[in-house]
Amino acid sequence: MATVTKRDKVTQSPMQFEKRIVELEGLIDKAETDAERASLASELENERSRMASELTPWQRVELARHAQRPKMLDYVSRVFEDFIELHGDRCSGDDAAMVGGIARFKGQTVVCVGTQKGTTTEDKIQRKFGMARPQGYRKALRLFEMAERLHIPIVTLVDTPAADPHPDSENDGQGPAIAANLLYLMRVKTPVFSVVLGEGGSGGALGIAVGDWVAMFEHAIYVICPPERCAEILWRDATKKEIAAAALKITAHDLKRLGVIDAVIAEPQGGAHRNADAAADALSKEIESFLASAKAEEWSPERRQQKFRRMGIWKEVF
Repeated sequence: MATVTKRDKVTQSPMQFEKRIVELEGLIDKAETDAERASLASELENERSRMASELTPWQRVELARHAQRPKMLDYVSRVFEDFIELHGDRCSGDDAAMVGGIARFKGQTVVCVGTQKGTTTEDKIQRKFGMARPQGYRKALRLFEMAERLHIPIVTLVDTPAADPHPDSENDGQGPAIAANLLYLMRVKTPVFSVVLGEGGSGGALGIAVGDWVAMFEHAIYVICPPERCAEILWRDATKKEIAAAALKITAHDLKRLGVIDAVIAEPQGGAHRNADAAADALSKEIESFLASAKAEEWSPERRQQKFRRMGIWKEVF
């Protein structure tokens, strides 16, 4: 069984745009009367709604990277039952950044694969901050093949800044390993559900995110290039990261509008890091809906391929 590592006690101070929310939560805890508590609770509700409506793309990037945001294994422990982790790519080794195995979801057997960033400092280093190596992608492919043989659905949980960029990973075949996953997921004859939990970075994310139904959490991002790097490339100035974040269209609502993803999963007010249980419940409902449609045989490799072929088509109005 996979174990969830305990979190550091203090991992990240409140971000600038959520400081008032944290302040109000503290005042509610110290309130002496019910009337005072109710007044503060009403103000807190209004502040959370205001923050959610005014978030900029860059602020969503910050939320997607929040140190206390639930990680892949946090969701696995809340959403699935009897998760049994499987190790190794049957070729050259194992990869702690890519976690996969067999689990039950409301009584139905599924193969679950995802990237785990880590929680404590030691765990983050061991898991390479969620940046998988070729061994991880080959392990994921082995599990996808097993799911097809056993005729069980695949659920992938994406949370990675990118694939591991170390020269050793490139020498071990990082590119071909990701490409093999893309090809297989496009053809696999079993339903595939994918969700971006926080960061969905470049080919590192796409290597496990070709699905019949691709969802994103409300404050997650899905991007070919980090905004900081994009700003460095275009303007030779990383401080223009906020402009780059807006131009890249990396937020869940932008990508839903563009047809890159299929659904946006609403987060608890303030973000998933404020209430991991509520975020897990929202993900559970999305998976349940997908699996119900899969039982009705609504998904096929042909339909999956057609969906991805439609991406990138647009009309210019002169």
